[in-house]
Amino acid sequence: MAIATVNPATGETVRTFDALDAAGVERRIAAAHDTFREWRTTGFAHRAGLMRAAADLLDKEQDEIARTMTLEMGKTLAAARAEAAKCAKAMRWYAGHAEALLADEHPDSADVADSGGSRAYVRYRPMGVVLAVMPWNFPLWQVVRFAAPALMAGNTGLLKHASNVPQTALYLGDLFHRAGFPAGCFQTLLIGSGAIEDVLRDPRVAAATLTGSEGAGRAVASVAGDEVKKTVLELGGSDPFVVMPSADVDRAVEVAVTARVQNNGQSCIAAKRFIVHADVHDRFAERFTRAMSALRVGDPTSLSTDVGPLATEQGRTDLEELVADALDQGAEALCGARRPEAQPDGWFYEPTVLSGVTDRMRIHREEAFGPVATLYRVPDLDAAVALANDTPFGLSSNVWTRDEDEQRRFVRDLEAGGVFFNGMTASHPAFPFGGVKRSGYGRELSGHGIREFCNVTTVWFGR
Repeated sequence: MAIATVNPATGETVRTFDALDAAGVERRIAAAHDTFREWRTTGFAHRAGLMRAAADLLDKEQDEIARTMTLEMGKTLAAARAEAAKCAKAMRWYAGHAEALLADEHPDSADVADSGGSRAYVRYRPMGVVLAVMPWNFPLWQVVRFAAPALMAGNTGLLKHASNVPQTALYLGDLFHRAGFPAGCFQTLLIGSGAIEDVLRDPRVAAATLTGSEGAGRAVASVAGDEVKKTVLELGGSDPFVVMPSADVDRAVEVAVTARVQNNGQSCIAAKRFIVHADVHDRFAERFTRAMSALRVGDPTSLSTDVGPLATEQGRTDLEELVADALDQGAEALCGARRPEAQPDGWFYEPTVLSGVTDRMRIHREEAFGPVATLYRVPDLDAAVALANDTPFGLSSNVWTRDEDEQRRFVRDLEAGGVFFNGMTASHPAFPFGGVKRSGYGRELSGHGIREFCNVTTVWFGR
């Protein structure tokens, strides 16, 4: 795949970039490794000042970087601005919380005495150079939610971003440099996916984090495992959106639409499978389908647009094949399931609701990365839980019920990294984010995320 900005609303190649050669990669790895030796010794107050400076720059340049994201991957301009604001918020959150999150931990004095020691503590120390392999769908947020905690912990970072968002990738490397971080602290590598293995195998690179497809996760984890290096993986998701009889159905429909088409439907934590109790199914289905049909598809730079294009032509083709397979095997399209006639250029796809989906269909098992919802009817809570778990993924989940007994049951039994009641799944710096099963392992954000790339060190003193 070429390293290029291709406008998904028109299919036009706007700008191409040469991949970094081996000498350029070597210089950046060496700089990251050398900088780590000094950066790891800086204090939290110094790091926090630089992180806040980066947040201030991002706020000032919000419109500029939002236009770049929209140009490169097609998210609406409003969504791009919100993403930039969220990144600045996360930077400030880690600037204010990192020191406390990584404070020394002191075991119980009785346990220290029982060990034969006079005192002991646990310290979190940075690992070193971390390689971040990041996707195009949230080209700023996915990177910042790694970079902010990693840099505040004293690590340095190398970014291998998706090849279709090179200008966003270059902006990120430049942002941290302009904020005052040392030149080797955070650097962008414009390289193809085939060059990742050599970088990860370099002994100066300590660990890796990846957000992306299951295949990409397997490839990176395999190399890292062979090198005995730590990884954090956030992979695909096919999140359930369960609606039970006690739910506020009108509110559930309103949130369901946003949950399915956020980021033009291209989000790992977007709700994708809508599992509705028989008592409220028909009411939900009618209102949900009507609302999905009313969404405005078009130019992502227009503030009146609800859904922009898919980011890549291949992405739309993959989505069309999933829908076609379902329809061929008996599913019904309640709306959409086609390219919009009003947008002949670019990679647009109409918001779609499919009913009658069965476990024989690919879309029942595979992630639909675009504005396509599958709708299921279930008779009771047991069936809702079973269907929600009937997926290889386990990133997050949404449940609409005001029944406390049902809430306890869903918390106990849903196989997911998050359970969100009566609201949409969202990521926030204070809450851990990640999945189970084939959605990956490890956590980003919160204290759990900042500690992922720290060496947990026991310090013990004898009597």
